[in-house]
Amino acid sequence: MKRNQSIIGLLILLALVAIASFLLYNLGSSWEFALRLRSLKIVAMVITSCCVAYSTIAFHTLTNNRILTPSIMGFESVYMLLQTILVFVYGDQTFHVLNSFGNFMLSIACMIGFAFIIYMLIYKKGRSNMYLLLLIGLILGILFNTLSAFMQLLIDPNDFFIIQGKMFASFNKINQHLLPYAAFILLLVLSIGVYMAKYLDVLALGREQAISLGLNYNSMVRLFLIMIAILVAVSTALIGPITFLGLLVANLTYELIRTHSHRLMIFACCLVSVITVVGGQFLMERAFNFSTPVSTIINFVGGGYFIYLLLKVKKI
Repeated sequence: MKRNQSIIGLLILLALVAIASFLLYNLGSSWEFALRLRSLKIVAMVITSCCVAYSTIAFHTLTNNRILTPSIMGFESVYMLLQTILVFVYGDQTFHVLNSFGNFMLSIACMIGFAFIIYMLIYKKGRSNMYLLLLIGLILGILFNTLSAFMQLLIDPNDFFIIQGKMFASFNKINQHLLPYAAFILLLVLSIGVYMAKYLDVLALGREQAISLGLNYNSMVRLFLIMIAILVAVSTALIGPITFLGLLVANLTYELIRTHSHRLMIFACCLVSVITVVGGQFLMERAFNFSTPVSTIINFVGGGYFIYLLLKVKKI
């Protein structure tokens, strides 16, 4: 317990140092403008970090597998297919037909609807249903990626730049008008999710044990899948897809925090995620001079860590 408290305190300190460094480093003469711009980025990074942290920890508990991320369900593929379809149909008039808020809400609705539909159509009683759900999500994700790639070949090269801007996560093109809506959705879902975290402690014991303890297993799985879909949808629609961020921060948290309490684990994972995202953005701006998207840095590190986890599991 004392070890966990010490680590949590250290993570809080590191998160505050990372945020302060990002906000205050080399402000220049126009410090008011720079501080305002960086503050908006910090808000977006905190929202994204919390969404990724909770959704990944909950997803690992439901699947009982720590090398999977919610992106395997095909959420990011749905997002890219939607953006491709919009540009394919409307071309350079996309922003006139659908403003940023409409695009944001439509993206969230499509990703949530996708999760709900595959759950209702596929999930039935039985031990292997969760893996069937993951398999179908993976296959549909590949199908959506293929359709997106095909339509991108047919799109005018000038219009393709619109889609290209959606392919990589970026905190440099955030629409500040979307932040209040994203923050509201995050606070609403997290308030429910933190209260429901005690049920994740029971679900972690396994399906049979959870049912024997009186938990309505199917209802709980459906509820958490909906919350996961909402959080992934918010983070993806706000800044774009970051595939390996959840895998990286969640497994780092498992190594640091030794506890069965999901509330403590989720809080720690949020801190680790904030440190990773803010640190990655700071490195991208100061060391790489904006030449490399932060998603590339995170996916490179996360992909390497994913390979390490696979090799570690194989050895065991």
